[in-house]
Parts: sequence; C-alpha cells; structure tokens
Amino acid sequence: MRISHYAFSVAAKAPSVLVGVRVSSYNYDECMTSNALKVLIYSHDTFGLGHLRRCRAIAQSLVGTFSEMSVLILSGSPIIGSYEFKSRVDFVRIPGVIKLRSGDYTSLSLHLNIDHTLAIRSSIIEHTAKVFNPDIFIVDKEPLGLRGEVLPTLQYLADTPTQLVLGLRDVMDDPEVLREEWDRKNVDPALIDLYDEIWVYGPSFMNNPLDGMGLPQSVHDKTLFTGYLQRSLPKVSANFTPPFDGAPYILVTPGGGGDGIELVDWVMRAYESRERPLFPALIVLGPFMPSEKVENFAARAEELRDVEVIRFTPEMEPYIDRATAVVGMGGYNTFCEILSFDKPTLLVPRVVPRREQAIRAEQAKRLGLVRVLPIDAYPDIDLMLDALSELPGAPAPSQAQSRTVLGGLEVINARVDEIYRARDITPVYKEDTPVLQLAAHRPS
Repeated sequence: MRISHYAFSVAAKAPSVLVGVRVSSYNYDECMTSNALKVLIYSHDTFGLGHLRRCRAIAQSLVGTFSEMSVLILSGSPIIGSYEFKSRVDFVRIPGVIKLRSGDYTSLSLHLNIDHTLAIRSSIIEHTAKVFNPDIFIVDKEPLGLRGEVLPTLQYLADTPTQLVLGLRDVMDDPEVLREEWDRKNVDPALIDLYDEIWVYGPSFMNNPLDGMGLPQSVHDKTLFTGYLQRSLPKVSANFTPPFDGAPYILVTPGGGGDGIELVDWVMRAYESRERPLFPALIVLGPFMPSEKVENFAARAEELRDVEVIRFTPEMEPYIDRATAVVGMGGYNTFCEILSFDKPTLLVPRVVPRREQAIRAEQAKRLGLVRVLPIDAYPDIDLMLDALSELPGAPAPSQAQSRTVLGGLEVINARVDEIYRARDITPVYKEDTPVLQLAAHRPS
C-alpha cells in the first residue's frame, strides 16, 4: 500500500487576482478599449469539485481554439490554485463558502457571518465584471449565484452588449424539488428577462433539466444542448506514476470526497473480506474528505497489499486512462471522464442533498452505459464483491452508445464563434484549428 499527498499549492501558471484589489480606482472607459475577446465565467463552488472542473474544461477549450481570447474564472474554491491553466486563462479567488450536508452555508475561512461574506463576494463579482467588460458571461448552475450574489452583475451587464449565458448540468434534481427551490429563489424572471441563452451540458435524449418546470416556451427556445464535455490526457503529466507497477487496477473516485465516505468504506470492506481475488484498487479520496476519515482509510489500506490511496490529484485523467475500470458516485465530471476514456463503470450515487447523481446513474444504466449499486444497499459486502469482481469484464460505454455524445466543447466553441460573428467580429483561430459550425440540437 502507498498513500500519496499532493500539496494544495498555487499553480505557477495561474496566479490568483488578489481579493483585496481596489477596482474602484480603475478607469473603466480605458479598460473597455481592449480588442481582445473576453469571456467571464462564474463558478458556483460551495461543495465538491464539480463546478470548478467543468468551468475549467470550458475555459481551456475556448483559449485552445481562439488565439485572441482571454477567459477569467470567478471562484471561491480553496483549491483552484492546485490546477494548471493554459495561457490566457486566469481566475479571481473570492472568499470561500461551503455547503454543509444539512444544506446550510458557512464561510470557509473568514470569521464572518454568511451575509457579510456574501456581500463581499457579490461586490468583487460585480466590480470584476465592470473592469473586465466581458463579451460573454457564463454563470454555472446557479441562475442567480449563491443566494443571489450574481444578480446585481446580471442586471448591470443586461444593459451592455455582453451575452448572458446560464450553463446547466444535464441533470439538476427532481423537477418538483428544483421547482420549489427556484420558486423560493425567484429564479424565473432572470431566466425569462436577463439570460440570452441557456446551455445544457449534455445530450437532449439523456435528460432535459427544464422539463416539468412549467417554464414559458421562450425559455425553452433559448436552450442549447451541447452534449457532454470530453476530457483528454494532459500533454505533460509530471506527477503521474502508474500504480501497482503498471498492473491492471480499478480506480475508485468519490469526487471531492466530502460525501463519498460510504462508497470508500464499502469498497474497502470488500477488499478486507478477502473472500475472492479482485483487481487491485487505487482510491483517490478527494480533497474535501474529512481528515479523520482520511487517516482511518489510510490506516486500513496499510493492511492491504492490493489497495493504494491518494488524497488528491488535480490530474485525474492519467489515472482514469490507465485504469481497467472505474468505481464512482455519478457526479457530472466523473461521468464525462468515464465516457471520454471509455471505461467499464460501477456507480454508487448519493441521494442527498440532491438526487442528481441517482437520476443520471439510473438513466445511464437504462442506456447500458454503466452498472449501478444503490447506496441504500450499503454495507452489503457480498453485493459489492460481486460488482467489483464482474466489473473489469463489463462492456465499455461505447458498446452501448455512440461517442458523438461527447461533442460539448466543440459545440460551445462553435456557439461562441456564432456570437462574435453576429457582431461582425471574426474570431482568429489557433493554427490547425478548423472553423467551427454549430450542429447541436435545439428543442422545438
């Protein structure tokens, strides 16, 4: 067994913008004269890694396509500095807020109440938008931001040429639960009057997160289904060392780890039972798993010759690529990765505080893409043993579904091209990048 730790150091290629900078002293008119193509992305980061990783994938793809584009990400994630970013992608680190499993929010580091923290975040977001003056503003998942913190920025930008885009996962939650939440937050006026477009990061046949929401046709008319966001190997991966001396293994990933304790425990119980031979398991615990649980799992893994543990790596792709099969919870990014690298997969989705993962897993199972164990069966060791022993021989997702569902990044790039051309601006493509044409499905 080996346990590895990766420090949460700030990536040298992406120094964060200081939260305390006085933007009020800038001359906005002078800032707005820049001819560069500019995209601003708001990443809703209060639990896990999903929002940040999705926004980063979009940003990396945009600057990899358009040679004169700059992308700025607004994020409260405490580990955003651990990720590498391409040139012309940077981030503003706003004060962190975390979502507890109870659904409540609290300040991550500052000794301030949540309302004070949110007021600071909202001010930074709005001032950044005014100075950066984006051509496109993409808001991830939360239409108004955390507790409405993005609404003032949306209202300001609505009176400018900025294209306002809401980006949604393929699955949000049960429609009745999401409807109640959006009613409580008064989301509909923003969907109807502020946002120019809604991008759903998945194919329409998988799920439509707006179905059953009672929204007017005008909202559906501005919706674009992109397909899933394909992931690829980094060009350079200095930190990757094949586990188990290159032998086949199963990768176990609970995502950020904050809600993956039962999954990891269930898998480890199966290996501790020693009832039948299994492929070795590499478990990536996630940066948000509680420290006492990390210590417990590390100690248990020390007793197992066929289990290795990593606390966190910002580069999951090499580990998934080399894995024989994957065990995960069914979060959006993990799902994109198992489709991208075409791995037999077992999903054990969470059902609280949202059923998002369970809905995605159930639909993926129906389509023959994955196998699923319900978390309600935890900790049935025999059930997990059967699943783990059969998993390496299970069919890959591509045997059930065309890989064309992974065209999300290309569709987003093509739509961005359209937005600029509608303004009589011809984007400059990077060398050897084909001019894109939009071929995504819009619902009728």
